[in-house]
Amino acid sequence: MKAYKLFRQRKNGTLGSLFINKRQILENNTWYQAEAHETKGYKFRPYWHSLPQPKASHLSEKNRVWYEIEIDEYQVIERPESQGGTWYLSERVKILRPVK
Repeated sequence: MKAYKLFRQRKNGTLGSLFINKRQILENNTWYQAEAHETKGYKFRPYWHSLPQPKASHLSEKNRVWYEIEIDEYQVIERPESQGGTWYLSERVKILRPVK
């Protein structure tokens, strides 16, 4: 299924996660399995988080870029609109292309 995810875009052009396991370099057209990383100061939320559209008013887009992704083995979670509304929590993601 297609979904959208906001990634950190580093100065060298590589992509990374916004908050958890930020040092990992993520590449296009590669499947990534969800990993559980407990991080001080953040609620423990395993799985990859994505949205049905490239819009999340609660997140800054500075130095970040939206990508269309493919998700697999996911569940749907309804959150308040102030937190992005519908979330997809998935076991696997593949980064496809930037949203223009």
